[in-house]
Amino acid sequence: MRRFLVALAFLLPFAAAGAAAGWERFFELSFGDLRAEAAEAKKAGQKGLMLMYHFDDCPACARMKREVLSRPDVQAHYRARFRVIAIDTRGSNEATDFDGRVMTEKEFARARGMRASPSFQFYAPDGRLLATHAGAIYDPAEFMLLGDYVAGGSYRKSSFAAYKQSKAKRGS
Repeated sequence: MRRFLVALAFLLPFAAAGAAAGWERFFELSFGDLRAEAAEAKKAGQKGLMLMYHFDDCPACARMKREVLSRPDVQAHYRARFRVIAIDTRGSNEATDFDGRVMTEKEFARARGMRASPSFQFYAPDGRLLATHAGAIYDPAEFMLLGDYVAGGSYRKSSFAAYKQSKAKRGS
Protein backbone atom coordinates (compact mmCIF):
# COMPACT_ATOMS: atom_id res chain seq x y z
CA MET A 1 0.00 0.00 0.00
CA ARG A 2 2.85 2.35 0.86
CA ARG A 3 4.42 1.83 -2.59
CA PHE A 4 1.09 2.62 -4.19
CA LEU A 5 0.81 5.90 -2.27
CA VAL A 6 4.38 6.88 -3.13
CA ALA A 7 3.74 6.12 -6.81
CA LEU A 8 0.47 8.06 -6.71
CA ALA A 9 2.19 11.07 -5.11
CA PHE A 10 4.82 10.94 -7.85
CA LEU A 11 2.30 10.71 -10.71
CA LEU A 12 -0.25 13.34 -9.58
CA PRO A 13 1.75 16.36 -10.77
CA PHE A 14 2.06 14.79 -14.23
CA ALA A 15 -1.67 14.08 -14.36
CA ALA A 16 -2.42 17.69 -13.38
CA ALA A 17 -0.05 18.96 -16.07
CA GLY A 18 -1.82 16.80 -18.65
CA ALA A 19 -5.21 18.21 -17.66
CA ALA A 20 -3.90 21.77 -17.96
CA ALA A 21 -2.54 21.04 -21.41
CA GLY A 22 -6.07 20.20 -22.56
CA TRP A 23 -7.41 23.72 -22.14
CA GLU A 24 -4.17 25.31 -23.32
CA ARG A 25 -4.80 23.74 -26.75
CA PHE A 26 -7.99 25.83 -26.97
CA PHE A 27 -5.98 29.01 -27.52
CA GLU A 28 -3.86 29.89 -30.54
CA LEU A 29 -0.26 30.91 -30.05
CA SER A 30 -0.65 34.66 -30.25
CA PHE A 31 1.42 37.09 -32.30
CA GLY A 32 0.45 39.81 -29.83
CA ASP A 33 -0.81 41.83 -32.83
CA LEU A 34 -4.57 41.70 -33.35
CA ARG A 35 -4.26 42.91 -36.94
CA ALA A 36 -2.03 39.92 -37.74
CA GLU A 37 -4.38 37.61 -35.84
CA ALA A 38 -7.36 38.92 -37.81
CA ALA A 39 -5.50 38.47 -41.10
CA GLU A 40 -4.77 34.84 -40.14
CA ALA A 41 -8.44 34.29 -39.27
CA LYS A 42 -9.54 35.73 -42.62
CA LYS A 43 -6.98 33.61 -44.49
CA ALA A 44 -8.29 30.50 -42.69
CA GLY A 45 -11.91 31.33 -43.61
CA GLN A 46 -12.90 32.01 -40.01
CA LYS A 47 -15.45 34.61 -38.91
CA GLY A 48 -12.85 36.54 -36.93
CA LEU A 49 -11.33 36.53 -33.46
CA MET A 50 -12.67 35.41 -30.10
CA LEU A 51 -10.75 36.94 -27.19
CA MET A 52 -11.06 35.44 -23.72
CA TYR A 53 -10.16 37.83 -20.93
CA HIS A 54 -8.91 35.95 -17.86
CA PHE A 55 -6.27 35.92 -15.14
CA ASP A 56 -4.34 33.12 -13.47
CA ASP A 57 -6.01 33.16 -10.05
CA CYS A 58 -9.58 33.52 -11.35
CA PRO A 59 -11.63 30.59 -9.96
CA ALA A 60 -14.38 30.96 -12.58
CA CYS A 61 -11.76 31.01 -15.34
CA ALA A 62 -10.08 27.91 -13.93
CA ARG A 63 -13.38 26.03 -13.74
CA MET A 64 -14.31 27.00 -17.28
CA LYS A 65 -10.87 25.99 -18.58
CA ARG A 66 -11.12 22.66 -16.79
CA GLU A 67 -14.76 21.80 -17.63
CA VAL A 68 -15.32 23.45 -21.01
CA LEU A 69 -12.20 24.67 -22.82
CA SER A 70 -10.33 21.38 -22.34
CA ARG A 71 -12.93 19.47 -24.37
CA PRO A 72 -11.89 18.52 -27.92
CA ASP A 73 -15.44 19.09 -29.24
CA VAL A 74 -15.47 22.65 -27.90
CA GLN A 75 -11.98 23.30 -29.26
CA ALA A 76 -12.93 22.04 -32.74
CA HIS A 77 -16.19 24.00 -32.70
CA TYR A 78 -14.48 27.30 -31.96
CA ARG A 79 -11.43 26.75 -34.15
CA ALA A 80 -13.70 26.16 -37.14
CA ARG A 81 -15.27 29.58 -36.60
CA PHE A 82 -12.73 31.81 -34.85
CA ARG A 83 -9.09 32.34 -34.06
CA VAL A 84 -9.14 32.11 -30.24
CA ILE A 85 -6.79 34.31 -28.22
CA ALA A 86 -6.24 34.56 -24.46
CA ILE A 87 -5.80 38.01 -22.92
CA ASP A 88 -4.48 38.14 -19.36
CA THR A 89 -6.29 41.02 -17.63
CA ARG A 90 -3.33 41.37 -15.28
CA GLY A 91 -0.69 40.63 -17.90
CA SER A 92 2.32 42.69 -18.86
CA ASN A 93 2.91 41.15 -22.31
CA GLU A 94 2.54 43.63 -25.14
CA ALA A 95 -0.50 43.59 -27.39
CA THR A 96 -1.04 45.64 -30.53
CA ASP A 97 -4.59 46.85 -31.01
CA PHE A 98 -6.40 46.88 -34.37
CA ASP A 99 -5.37 50.51 -34.85
CA GLY A 100 -1.69 49.82 -34.17
CA ARG A 101 -1.51 51.06 -30.57
CA VAL A 102 0.88 49.01 -28.44
CA MET A 103 -0.05 48.43 -24.79
CA THR A 104 0.11 45.72 -22.15
CA GLU A 105 -2.59 43.06 -22.03
CA LYS A 106 -3.82 44.66 -18.79
CA GLU A 107 -4.13 48.07 -20.48
CA PHE A 108 -5.78 46.50 -23.52
CA ALA A 109 -8.41 44.77 -21.35
CA ARG A 110 -9.15 48.01 -19.50
CA ALA A 111 -9.38 49.97 -22.76
CA ARG A 112 -11.93 47.42 -23.99
CA GLY A 113 -13.99 47.82 -20.81
CA MET A 114 -13.33 44.34 -19.47
CA ARG A 115 -14.14 44.28 -15.77
CA ALA A 116 -15.27 40.66 -15.23
CA SER A 117 -13.33 37.46 -15.75
CA PRO A 118 -13.83 35.48 -17.75
CA SER A 119 -15.29 37.67 -20.47
CA PHE A 120 -15.36 37.13 -24.21
CA GLN A 121 -15.25 39.52 -27.14
CA PHE A 122 -15.73 38.60 -30.77
CA TYR A 123 -14.21 40.68 -33.55
CA ALA A 124 -14.68 40.62 -37.32
CA PRO A 125 -11.51 40.32 -39.44
CA ASP A 126 -11.66 44.10 -40.02
CA GLY A 127 -11.45 44.75 -36.27
CA ARG A 128 -15.11 45.60 -35.70
CA LEU A 129 -16.44 44.45 -32.32
CA LEU A 130 -19.26 41.99 -33.01
CA ALA A 131 -20.34 40.87 -29.54
CA THR A 132 -19.32 40.73 -25.90
CA HIS A 133 -20.25 38.17 -23.28
CA ALA A 134 -19.31 38.77 -19.63
CA GLY A 135 -19.08 35.82 -17.29
CA ALA A 136 -18.35 32.13 -17.35
CA ILE A 137 -20.38 29.51 -19.17
CA TYR A 138 -19.90 26.09 -17.59
CA ASP A 139 -22.11 24.11 -19.98
CA PRO A 140 -20.10 23.11 -23.08
CA ALA A 141 -23.21 23.05 -25.30
CA GLU A 142 -24.18 26.57 -24.21
CA PHE A 143 -20.65 27.83 -24.82
CA MET A 144 -20.70 26.35 -28.33
CA LEU A 145 -24.10 28.00 -28.82
CA LEU A 146 -22.44 31.35 -28.01
CA GLY A 147 -20.02 30.71 -30.86
CA ASP A 148 -22.89 29.87 -33.21
CA TYR A 149 -24.77 33.00 -32.09
CA VAL A 150 -21.88 35.19 -33.19
CA ALA A 151 -20.69 33.22 -36.22
CA GLY A 152 -24.22 33.02 -37.63
CA GLY A 153 -24.85 36.76 -37.20
CA SER A 154 -27.70 36.43 -34.70
CA TYR A 155 -25.97 38.99 -32.46
CA ARG A 156 -27.25 41.64 -34.91
CA LYS A 157 -30.91 41.05 -34.08
CA SER A 158 -31.18 39.56 -30.59
CA SER A 159 -29.47 39.12 -27.27
CA PHE A 160 -27.71 35.86 -26.48
CA ALA A 161 -30.38 35.12 -23.85
CA ALA A 162 -33.15 35.50 -26.45
CA TYR A 163 -31.17 33.39 -28.94
CA LYS A 164 -30.74 30.59 -26.37
CA GLN A 165 -34.43 30.73 -25.54
CA SER A 166 -35.44 30.50 -29.22
CA LYS A 167 -33.14 27.51 -29.69
CA ALA A 168 -34.59 25.78 -26.61
CA LYS A 169 -38.15 26.30 -27.89
CA ARG A 170 -37.26 24.79 -31.26
CA GLY A 171 -35.41 21.95 -29.59
CA SER A 172 -32.21 22.55 -31.54
